Amino acid sequence: MSGWWRHVVVLAEVGVFLGALAAGDLASRVRHGPEHDAAAWAVRKRELTGRSSARWAGSITKATHDQWALSRRGQAAELAWLRGQIASITARLARPLGAKADRRAGLARGYGSRAEWHAKSRRLHALKERLARVEADRAAGRVHVVRGAKRLAHLRHHLDQAGLSKEVWRERWRAARMFLTADGESGKRFGNETIRVTDTGQLTFKLPAALAYLANAPHGRYLLDATVTFTHRGREWLERIAVDRAVAYRIHHDVVRGRWYVTTSWQRRTVPVVPLEAALARGVVGVDMNDDHLAAWRLDVHGNPVGEPHHFFYDLTGTTARRDAQIRHALTRLLHHTRHTGAAAIAVEDLDFTDGRCREKHGHNKRFRRLIARFPTARLRARLVAMAAEQNIAVVAVDPAYTSRWGAQHWQKPLTGSRRKVSRHDAASIAIGRRALGHPIRRRTAPPPHDQSDRAGHRTAQAGPDTRRREGPRPRMPGPWTRSMTPGSGANAGDQRAQHRSGHTAEQPQSWRQDSLPLSF
Repeated sequence: MSGWWRHVVVLAEVGVFLGALAAGDLASRVRHGPEHDAAAWAVRKRELTGRSSARWAGSITKATHDQWALSRRGQAAELAWLRGQIASITARLARPLGAKADRRAGLARGYGSRAEWHAKSRRLHALKERLARVEADRAAGRVHVVRGAKRLAHLRHHLDQAGLSKEVWRERWRAARMFLTADGESGKRFGNETIRVTDTGQLTFKLPAALAYLANAPHGRYLLDATVTFTHRGREWLERIAVDRAVAYRIHHDVVRGRWYVTTSWQRRTVPVVPLEAALARGVVGVDMNDDHLAAWRLDVHGNPVGEPHHFFYDLTGTTARRDAQIRHALTRLLHHTRHTGAAAIAVEDLDFTDGRCREKHGHNKRFRRLIARFPTARLRARLVAMAAEQNIAVVAVDPAYTSRWGAQHWQKPLTGSRRKVSRHDAASIAIGRRALGHPIRRRTAPPPHDQSDRAGHRTAQAGPDTRRREGPRPRMPGPWTRSMTPGSGANAGDQRAQHRSGHTAEQPQSWRQDSLPLSF
């Protein structure tokens, strides 16, 4: 047997053995349910220690606990979703057919036809039965977990459609259920005693007690001849293991490519919260998220767009790993652009399409439902916050109300020229950045020419009426103002915040700061 083939056999045997222990420990944890405590955890770890080692037992029990907690959170989210769907369908079933919605009265719209009403009533019964099952599992502390991925388990019954043989599927299933993960420990050599990677890339790992006969190194360890290299953040990894700081490792097998990979991770220190004023002191980069690209534009502290708009495209087709890589690459380019412009903050919309994905809100608009279903708002937000923290860039979330509409209304046409075409998304990024800076979305316009009756005294975008030494709205007086205005017109002349947002809640009443610096176009 060749050297590398022997390493592959040993890795597979150890991974399968520890995977079986992890599966049994997960079953034991599920049986305990919410009654599980520290004493039961100690009993589980003691049982695993005799068959493997203390450190392998600690890694297995911690992974089991994290998996159970994740399943419980998913169960709670499913309960909330089911209750929301049941409430929405019940409200619509109670309305007459074809009835329109009344937001002020809190009334939902009715269904369009009798057939749709009947189909929704059947769906209501199915959702109630599903809710009863989930509530019973929640009360009993039961969770449903599939080690090796639920999708891969279902694929076993559809091998013909997937174009796989039983042998290939079984190999993938075995690789997915392996367990070769070890948490780090500060103060130990190279930050991890179970799976150790030296500064020269030499990898050794501790063998379980039942497989100690496979050792080819002292102290029951196994040494691989291959060299491990980390291209991403390799310097930071070297700095950590040089001072014996905790580093976690995971060894996994990619059956499709026929390769073994080592993944490293570590816990970073808590990122300090930067005051909003300090984060926006050097301007902001407004970002409008779309289903295929990010539209970004740099704004100075006065809310003026600086430079040219930039687009960072990504493709959300293909596998989950490919989509995640596309998002990472787009965000990396965005962060590099932000650092190049000198800004220290990124403004994004606080989007949440959880309610918009349901059929009760956009039932007839399947195209829009598919669009927002594939829109990775949560993943983009989580990735951006994590990656921006590494670059010391703050992320400011703003209200998404009417940013696209008002951005196109007030910024798209003035910034469009013969050499620059400004899209609706570019204008929305300006609106997002101005809202983060505390400015109204409407741009500061020049006064009318002198041949008009206002005599250059009235501006279309004014300061608040309570601010001294600044222009305010004209007082409401009966009768005509000028020869061109009829009596009774101009009822909303004093309402200068009407286009900031419906209800005047999106902007601060005193958020407008009129500086002597004019806008640069």
